[in-house]
Amino acid sequence: QVQLVESGGGLVQAGESLRLSCAVVGHSNSDYAMGWFRQAPGKEREFVAGIGWSADTQKYADDMKGRCTISRDNAKNTVSLQMNSLKPEDTADYYCAVDPVNRPVTVRVESAWRYVYWGQGIQVTVSS
Repeated sequence: QVQLVESGGGLVQAGESLRLSCAVVGHSNSDYAMGWFRQAPGKEREFVAGIGWSADTQKYADDMKGRCTISRDNAKNTVSLQMNSLKPEDTADYYCAVDPVNRPVTVRVESAWRYVYWGQGIQVTVSS
């Protein structure tokens, strides 16, 4: 059974950085796309960043471009999300998700429906 274990969340002040990590446990290889999503209280879940089977494909939400970097370590089966210049509006529960299905290239990493496995979520709070 595949499990996703998120780490690295916490409380920071505006302008500071955080690095979230997601370990994929129980999957035999690194052939999957991964995404990070977030959900703030009272709001819909939204896409933050995603990375394809190969690290060549990386996508970011418009408000995260230039402030975050997604990367993967296939040897360790982990994906990280480095977030810089954090703002109070970045406060949310962050979820990593894995899609092990080899889908057509037209299926975007931003699409939440494609992800089969989801982590439990990790809280990020940015104070002003």
